[in-house]
Amino acid sequence: MARVYLSLGSNLEPHRYLAAALAELRQRFGELIVSPAYRSASVGFDGAVFVNLAVGLDTELSPEALNDWLHALEDRHGRRRDVPRYSDRTLDIDIVFYDDLVMAGPGHLQIPRNELQHAFVLQPIADIAPDFRHPVSGASMAELWAAFPADAEPLQVESLAG
Repeated sequence: MARVYLSLGSNLEPHRYLAAALAELRQRFGELIVSPAYRSASVGFDGAVFVNLAVGLDTELSPEALNDWLHALEDRHGRRRDVPRYSDRTLDIDIVFYDDLVMAGPGHLQIPRNELQHAFVLQPIADIAPDFRHPVSGASMAELWAAFPADAEPLQVESLAG
């Protein structure tokens, strides 16, 4: 079994789609560790505010099979792939870490994810896995978050309840 950390985000009906994604992840993988959710500005394009969170889970799936399963989950919830890559979306789910694996490809699969350089990915992972060490730098998530210029990308805690 591999320990995996995912980043989940949505800026189109985020409460609806993030709750649905969490329900399907629990059904498939069992117990999840779920971070608080955070509101943040969109990055890479001019779009609606995003709500992001991180999830820790254990899986027997390979990184490629997990990535395919996550893409199917996104698709079941209306993720459009006929629009620019950086655009509004119902669900965006990325594998940030897969144990201590470092890989690039196939396609956009990249572990660890470059988006870890952004607060909307780093803060939620630091919340649920502060002692987890980046497989390249060796720094813990708590150390990376402590060194992050938080004012550069402000986050607001967002309740997913009701």
